[in-house]
Amino acid sequence: MTIMNTFLVLIAITAFALLLNLPFGYLRSGTRKFSLLWMLYIHIPIPFIFILRKMGGLDFTFVPVIAVGAVAGQFLGGRFKPPGAVG
Repeated sequence: MTIMNTFLVLIAITAFALLLNLPFGYLRSGTRKFSLLWMLYIHIPIPFIFILRKMGGLDFTFVPVIAVGAVAGQFLGGRFKPPGAVG
C-alpha cells in the first residue's frame, strides 16, 4: 500500500470513528458518570472501529490517530442538546 493510500484509509477510518461515536456521545451525556450504560456507550463502537482498521490494512501504530477521532466524536456528541433541553 502506498503512503497516499494509507493516508486516505487512515482519514476515512478516523472520520468513521468520529461519526460513529457522535450518537454514543449524545447518549452517554444523559447517563450517570461511570454507570454501566455510560461504560457501554463508550465501548460499544470499539469493535466496529477495530474491524474496519483491520479490513483497511492498518496496524496498531495508527490506533492513536483513530482514537483521537473516536474521542472527538464522543465529546461532540455529548455537546449536542435536544431542543427544549434544560442544562
